[in-house]
Parts: sequence; C-alpha cells; structure tokens
Amino acid sequence: MFNPDTCCTLVPYFEVPVANLSAFKALGPLFLEKTRQEAGCLHYAFSYSGNTAHCREGYINAEAVLAHLDNVAEPLGEALKLATLVRLEVHAPADELEKLKAPLAGLNPQFFALEAGIRRA
Repeated sequence: MFNPDTCCTLVPYFEVPVANLSAFKALGPLFLEKTRQEAGCLHYAFSYSGNTAHCREGYINAEAVLAHLDNVAEPLGEALKLATLVRLEVHAPADELEKLKAPLAGLNPQFFALEAGIRRA
C-alpha cells in the first residue's frame, strides 16, 4: 500500500546529441512498456527541450526505485550509449535516501531530503 511519507522522485537529465535524438526518443515506448508493469511507480514520463531529455518519475519508496532501475536496465544502457546523463537528482525522505545512496553512487546523483510538503495518498 502507498505511504506518502516514503515517496521517492528521480530527476534525471540527459544531453542527447542531435544526431542521436530520434534513436533516443525511439526508446521511450520500451521504457513505458516496462515501467507500466511496476506496481511501485506513481508517475513516469519523458519531456524534451531541444536536445535535453528529462524523465519525470516517482515511486512509492526506495525499494520501488531500485526495482525500476533493475527493470529498465537494458533500455537505460542503450540510452546511455546515445546520450550523457548530465544530472540526476533524488528527492526522498532521509530514511529512503539512505537506502539509495550506495546503490545509486555510480550514477553520481545529488540527494535532496524531503522535509515539508503535501503528499496525498
């Protein structure tokens, strides 16, 4: 069951060379197909500004984030051949961040601890 006090948000930004933009965008349906199967995903969508891609994504907890990254490992690997991950933010309550710091360390994220806000179930 969803607990709004454990929600986690990933905020990745990719710079995609113009020559690779069509191929990068073509991965979108595969990401969506895989992510749609995840019970722990709250929201997931790609948006673009020129050749900058952003994936807006939210999960019920840290375990759901890790399950998602495992689930999309193949298309993410392909995306990283076409683009550079230039920024990754992880927003979550401090307890959830602690569960993510070691597993995500290789992606060099910036961690933001959620403190005050409105999170509806």
